[in-house]
Amino acid sequence: MPRPRNQVERRAQLIDAAGRAVVRVGATTVKLRDVAAEAGITPASVLYYYPDLQELFSAVFEHGAATYFGTRREAIAAAEGPVEQLRACIRSGVPWPGEGEESTRLLFELFPLALRNDAAAQAHRLFFEQQTDLYRQVLEHGRDRGVFQLAADAWEVGRSFVALEDGYAMDLLVSTTTAARIEARLLAHARLVTGNPAFGEDAAG
Repeated sequence: MPRPRNQVERRAQLIDAAGRAVVRVGATTVKLRDVAAEAGITPASVLYYYPDLQELFSAVFEHGAATYFGTRREAIAAAEGPVEQLRACIRSGVPWPGEGEESTRLLFELFPLALRNDAAAQAHRLFFEQQTDLYRQVLEHGRDRGVFQLAADAWEVGRSFVALEDGYAMDLLVSTTTAARIEARLLAHARLVTGNPAFGEDAAG
């Protein structure tokens, strides 16, 4: 394959192709040939840009995490007031059928990279901290306006939300719950940690 004039564009194409291959085949079984077939090029061409497949998967994770985070940030920015902002933050973290579930599945497929790859581990830590900080900002805004009576430090409460999101998302990916039930449970948690009855009293079963 001749070298494209825009190598940044080619790398972006490979990241997209690798992401599709991971979702389709699974990160534990995807091979170089799967990525090449998805991209419509030869395996040698993939290796020209990413000599190490793990490096490519790290790039896929970073891209997927950045896209996911950007979507959440936009959803919060479009909401008015602390209660609606927290609702938006929660809703944007739920793996709804379609694009939401697919993006969540991609990130979960690639999470184990953090156990073996330093760059992936750093990207994972940053991603978790970014999600936590989104919650922190919303929670502090509500606290400062007298809307929330936080049960603990805003950062720690934010971490609890992200941890719950991850656990519930795994439940969904193995087909033991639904997106609507996850949202209901997170809203119930919001009521407990903010003391605001606007989030409702009951979680779905």
